[in-house]
Amino acid sequence: MCGITGFIDYRKKYVEKTLNSMTASLKHRGPDELGIVFFDNKNANIGLGHRRLSIIDLSEGGNQPQSFEELYIIFNGEIYNYVEIRNELINEGYTFKSTSDTEVILKAFHKWRESAIDKFVGMFAFTIYDKINDEMYLFRDRAGVKPLYYYWGNDLFVFGSELRSFINTDRFKKEIDTDALALFLQYGFFPTPYSIFKKTRKLQPGCYLKFSLKNKKFDEIKYWDVIDLYKRPKLNISFDEAKTEVEKLLISAFDYRMVSDVPVGMFLSGGFDSSLVAAILRRNNNKLKTFTIGFENQEYNEAGHAKKVADYLGTDHIEYICTEKDAQELILQLANIFDEPFGDSSAIPTTLVSSIARKDVKVSLSADGGDETFGGYEKYLQNIYYAKKIKKNFPVFKKSVSTLMKFFNPQNIPIYNKRYRAEIIYENLYKVLSNKDINPALLMGLTAKRLSDSQIEVLFLKPVKKLKTIYESYQEMKQQKDLISQMLAIDYKTYMVDDILVKVDRATMSVSLEGREPLLDHRIVEFTSLLPSSFLINNNTNKHILKEITYKYLPKDIMDRPKMGFGIPVIKWFKNELAYLFDSYLSKDNIEKQGIFEYDFIKEKLNGFRLGRDDYFEFLYYLFVFQLWYEKWME
Repeated sequence: MCGITGFIDYRKKYVEKTLNSMTASLKHRGPDELGIVFFDNKNANIGLGHRRLSIIDLSEGGNQPQSFEELYIIFNGEIYNYVEIRNELINEGYTFKSTSDTEVILKAFHKWRESAIDKFVGMFAFTIYDKINDEMYLFRDRAGVKPLYYYWGNDLFVFGSELRSFINTDRFKKEIDTDALALFLQYGFFPTPYSIFKKTRKLQPGCYLKFSLKNKKFDEIKYWDVIDLYKRPKLNISFDEAKTEVEKLLISAFDYRMVSDVPVGMFLSGGFDSSLVAAILRRNNNKLKTFTIGFENQEYNEAGHAKKVADYLGTDHIEYICTEKDAQELILQLANIFDEPFGDSSAIPTTLVSSIARKDVKVSLSADGGDETFGGYEKYLQNIYYAKKIKKNFPVFKKSVSTLMKFFNPQNIPIYNKRYRAEIIYENLYKVLSNKDINPALLMGLTAKRLSDSQIEVLFLKPVKKLKTIYESYQEMKQQKDLISQMLAIDYKTYMVDDILVKVDRATMSVSLEGREPLLDHRIVEFTSLLPSSFLINNNTNKHILKEITYKYLPKDIMDRPKMGFGIPVIKWFKNELAYLFDSYLSKDNIEKQGIFEYDFIKEKLNGFRLGRDDYFEFLYYLFVFQLWYEKWME
């Protein structure tokens, strides 16, 4: 795990000193080594910078940038099957100077060019500069575990693992993209490819970017897409056959992610996903350190469940109880950790547990991706229920009902005006009924949005453009008629990549800890996407096949309990000890000084929250973290 950054500057203003500064800003991602390579070419200055966190091959042979035959590489991540690819290349006549996976990527690209990416099992974001052909390539892994941003404007192409590597450099224009900001205030994250800044994008998962220095243009090319997986016909296979194959894939994925030249541990919540990862890793009596965060408020405290699992498996278990004081101190540091506004409050415990783990290990496994791959969220059952209700109650009159709904404001309907997120539900129900088919993307909006489109119009002082996201890309999924498959694919491309994986990457990297995601091994979803949906969600049972595998390793009396998210008592905190933060950062002076938002709308929501409207909290928290970010990065 590392940090990468670089540029192509046609005006030749970015020099070696610029590159050193950009690379130094990523020290937290790689404190062990700094490396750069700079080219003063005829038409442009080109720089590649790397910060190293040594995990595989701790010698100088693993330092970057690396080069071979006028190819230059900087790489962030891990290729877990690099030994097999290395052996294949040796059989093709290649020799190696190190045992690093970076050298394997470089020589694999030399041999197979872009198609080498199909061979890689891992998490990665890397850049290759082909000096002979005057081309630069940026690659990102299939799930989007590793981040990669880029900016193109004013004869400058610049990129990095995090925005901080280039947003404070000369000629980068820090112009807030209010269209993208509107999405953030609805969802709590910036849906790929958008970012907080204009002309700045995230390279999409499963894609690579090919930049022609000669032609001053680039193409973004898709090599893998989870939506394509779910479009395929389902397998005619028994449940037991499927369970056996899934278990084999899990074992392979988990074993791969234990490969390291430094100590490895894992985050353990006591839920099915992390418990199964720990159990399979312990099957061969591998020593394993596990880490859990708990809370003084027992309603949110999973530490007891995690300890039961740890005791049963015999792991070396470390538990830390997060206090209100911990949270208060960390909240004010969020803008230092997240250089783009990030609205998921579980970033607080994730960062804390990362800092605890870093005292003992340099690598920690996490069980993220299990819900999106195996159907774990309750919202899937809720949306199936909504779809059945709509089909039953509005089989013929959908269009007529939606037409009538256009003329009513839900705030004026007594049964609705005090209900949780009433206006958002009403707006989405109208959109669902207006469509000929049951649109799962819009159903997902029922549980995802915290502001309706009409509320966005009121909130912003100037009109914002409605940007297209996967939630508006239903046509891509229509070939797959299965509602569960469509919902899993949508979450895999939105909430998982832009919320869950951003959270884990920034939290772990803030303390120089490598986070690994075994459940996001692409071979797993390539198989589970072929399974009948009843294998994943069976009646009212989420993660059916994963739970049946787990019972092989852990007893039901330990595992069977209500699902808890990785949440914190943040609403309680902001009503009491942390109330001053909303008062300060969402004050009239602060809001009006920015000139972006309508203060009266914010004041209404803030007063409502204080009077018991907890459903207003998430929007207010999103706005609060934006204000924190603005103070740190824009003022």
